[in-house]
Formats: sequence, structure tokens, C-alpha cells
Amino acid sequence: MSSESSTPGPSKEDQTTFERWRRHFSMITGLGGTQEERAADMEAYHHRMCEKRKRELMTYSPAVVFMMKHLKLTGADVSEDDIVCAPCDFNRSGGFIPEAGVVLLCQGKFLNKGHMEDTIVHELVHMYDHAKFKVDWNNLRHHACSEIRANSLGGDCRWSREFQRGIFAFSKQHQECVRRRAVLSVRANPACPDQAAAEKAVNEVWESCFNDTRPFDEIY
Repeated sequence: MSSESSTPGPSKEDQTTFERWRRHFSMITGLGGTQEERAADMEAYHHRMCEKRKRELMTYSPAVVFMMKHLKLTGADVSEDDIVCAPCDFNRSGGFIPEAGVVLLCQGKFLNKGHMEDTIVHELVHMYDHAKFKVDWNNLRHHACSEIRANSLGGDCRWSREFQRGIFAFSKQHQECVRRRAVLSVRANPACPDQAAAEKAVNEVWESCFNDTRPFDEIY
């Protein structure tokens, strides 16, 4: 039997902890690890943060809880599974997917928690319209109406959000923002042939849809 004592190596738990912190350090500094590892770690971080904030907002945000309550009254009971955090390959923060009946949150695209809150409310307005009014998303007038309502009611066009975008206006700022963003969304609809058609659809439904604040004007 050897009289020399052997030094035990690091435990599996210590190795796992070290690897986790090594990759965290690499993600923050950009040093060490492969580019693929750093990208995967950053995506995983964005997903965790998105899920955490989503759960908090679904529990504590008055606006999000309000919209979920009224969606339930229409027969659309929204759970965590109906609001999905995922990477997106387009330059926006979220979307409503009518075919699946889910809200998509683009992880890593949010400026802060308030931005995510506005996005969730915006998309829940679309979900509400889809459930209550049976929106035909290929009908540009239907789409325009829901975009006008979502942009107006969801917080997208408050002054502070426009300031972050570098857009400054003091006269009818809210209305101009709602109109601009509604036209952009309708123009992105595959059923929309051109800019003129998007503007025409928004103009035709503007008065009735801008003044339609349901469910915020409903009392139960």
C-alpha cells in the first residue's frame, strides 16, 4: 500500500458550478468560450428574464390582470401557456398569432418591464377582439380596427414611449402615433397590396375604432 496520500479532485457539483460561472462570465465579457456558447447562453438568459417578468405581470399588473379577466368573460381563459416567450427574427417586441390563439413575446427585445407590460396589453387587446368580434385578419378593415384599438389602449402611444423612439409632438401626439403604428401593422399584412391600401383601411374605420375603448369602458 502506498504511503503517499492522494489529493481529491473537485466534486461533480463544484465542476458544474465552475462551468456555470465560467459561461456566465463569458456571456457578460465576451471572453472565453465559443461564439455559439455565448449566443446560446445569452438566449437562455433572455428566456429566463422574459418568463420571470411575464409571470410577475400576469400576477401583479393591473392592466394585464384586467385584460385577462375580460378575456375570461368572453370564453378565452388566458394561462401562462397562452403567452409564449421565444426568440424572434423580426424587429418588434411581440405579436398575436390568431391560428394558435397565443401571444408571442420576443425575448431580448424589451427595453424594460414597462415595455413588456405595454406589449402584453397590446396583444391581449388583439386576442380580445379575436374572441369577441371574430376578427377576419385577412380583411384589412378588421385588422386596421384592432390595430387602432391595441395601439390606443395598450400604452404603445403614451408620450414617454414616443420620446424613447425619438418622436416629439405636443399636438394630437397620441392620435398621430396610433394612426402611424396602425398603418405600419396593416401594411405588413400579407393581404395588403400597398401603402395606400393600408392608409385607406385605417382611415375608413378610424372614428369608430379609435372611440371604441372596450373592455375598459365596461363595468361588471
